Amino acid sequence: MSLRLAFLGTPDFAVPTLAELVAQGHDIACVYSQPPRPKGRGLDAQPSPVHEFALAAGLAVRTPLTLKDAAEQELFAGLELDAAIVVAYGLLLPKPVLEAPRLGCFNLHASLLPRWRGAAPIQRAIMAGDEETGAMIMRMEEGLDTGPVLMAERMSIGRKTYGELHDLLSRLGADLMLRALGALERGTARETPQATHGVTYAKKIAKDEARIDWSKPAREIDCLVRGLSPFPGAWCDAKGERLKILHAEPVEGRGVPGTLLDDRLTVACGEGALRLVRLQRAGKSAMTAEELLRGFTLPRDTLLG
Repeated sequence: MSLRLAFLGTPDFAVPTLAELVAQGHDIACVYSQPPRPKGRGLDAQPSPVHEFALAAGLAVRTPLTLKDAAEQELFAGLELDAAIVVAYGLLLPKPVLEAPRLGCFNLHASLLPRWRGAAPIQRAIMAGDEETGAMIMRMEEGLDTGPVLMAERMSIGRKTYGELHDLLSRLGADLMLRALGALERGTARETPQATHGVTYAKKIAKDEARIDWSKPAREIDCLVRGLSPFPGAWCDAKGERLKILHAEPVEGRGVPGTLLDDRLTVACGEGALRLVRLQRAGKSAMTAEELLRGFTLPRDTLLG
């Protein structure tokens, strides 16, 4: 049995869920995504990854600036939906939209709620040094990520980067959403209220957070590097040039924070040291430390800013 659905999503994280819904034969009445944004050197307006996939799949697409407009809400209600599926859409759903589908609106969120409600749950979990994260399907309410949970899966973070965890959770979440919809169809879905304790919020990454403070412990800087790799990338100043650090390894070492302890890009931190493994110079492709040092001299005792 297929359901008549609307899908609301914007970035590439949401594409696997939409792809699975299409592959399983659900009737996608309309796809909603953020409006095209200027991108690239020419700053031409380009559709979002979800928008592009939907067009390629022959699905109807709408890109309203807001869902608060009464006319937009009437159009949504007129779709006569069984359910709406939301994955990293980027717009709040007002009450008339939440109440329009027969079964409700359901969101895929990439954290173990109520920890890391909000915009950047994957990055914040890594940056905070969490040992695990996961994906959850919840019924949407007017509050920010406050609804009851239908299904959840946990995943160890280990030393994964944001990019690696993003891809794993997007695929895990797509599978979870299919299972949750199956339970809704069968009438066997169980909804568990979120805990009232342990609530944290994953605010968007601010530009000034990406600059490395070498006075902090190596473990903490390592979490920052992994949480921002590959984008936007934690960075430091090296001889007046911005240098992104995409991968590093905590190692033994001690010295003035920010000082290179050898000729292999081992940097002293407030506690311990960090060996820089993969880096990126401005306007260049990512490269290994060895490749970087062939064309950019950074000898021992160099102070990174």
